[in-house]
Amino acid sequence: MGVEGGMKCVKYLLFIFNFIFWICGLALVVLGIVVQVSLHNTYKINDPSASGAPIILIGVGLVIFFISFFGCCGAFKENYCMVTTFAILLSLIIIIEIAAAIVGYVFRNKLSTIVQDSVTDMMNNYNKSKSEFKEAVDKLQQSMKCCGANSSADWKGIAPDGKSVPDSCCVNVTKGCGSGAMYDSAKVFQKGCTAAVEAALKTNILWVIVAAIVIAVLQLLGIVFACILMKGIRSGYEVM
Repeated sequence: MGVEGGMKCVKYLLFIFNFIFWICGLALVVLGIVVQVSLHNTYKINDPSASGAPIILIGVGLVIFFISFFGCCGAFKENYCMVTTFAILLSLIIIIEIAAAIVGYVFRNKLSTIVQDSVTDMMNNYNKSKSEFKEAVDKLQQSMKCCGANSSADWKGIAPDGKSVPDSCCVNVTKGCGSGAMYDSAKVFQKGCTAAVEAALKTNILWVIVAAIVIAVLQLLGIVFACILMKGIRSGYEVM
């Protein structure tokens, strides 16, 4: 005997919420991948702690992706065991998402030191690395409109003549434009890249935290609906 009346409404609400969870799971995977790629490919940050939050999000997103399908089946078939398992697994996922938000917040407060070390390391390896690495550094300086870690003067100990910067530091990039122009604000960006990268990463991490919290709230509603449906299914069994 299937659920009737208000319980049938709860059943379909849970089914719809699971479809939303399925989309949210996919969104978490995409968001986690985007942040991870930004950290390692765009900003060249290799600190292991930086990968904590995005990796957790990718893992949670994949789990949600499959759990939501499980919940849909349980709601549609009105299977007490499947709905109960779904509620328990969803509760565990919420705990993990809260952990991801905490990791993201902690990392957000460590950004300044990590970014400073990463940008300085990028500069020190600029002339020793492959062309792909140089291109990544140049792209970073051009896109962020910055030069060096804290200022263009950071290239002083790296440039052979002590007064040149990479052409990617130039306001208008042309071949050789950075030669002897380290302190020329009309030709070269004077602000460093640390502050710019830190601001961009804080924005990305903030989105990760917001996404985790919003999805956790939606999942709490899903757990409530699952518990109500579980009660309705059990009542149906008792009537039978």
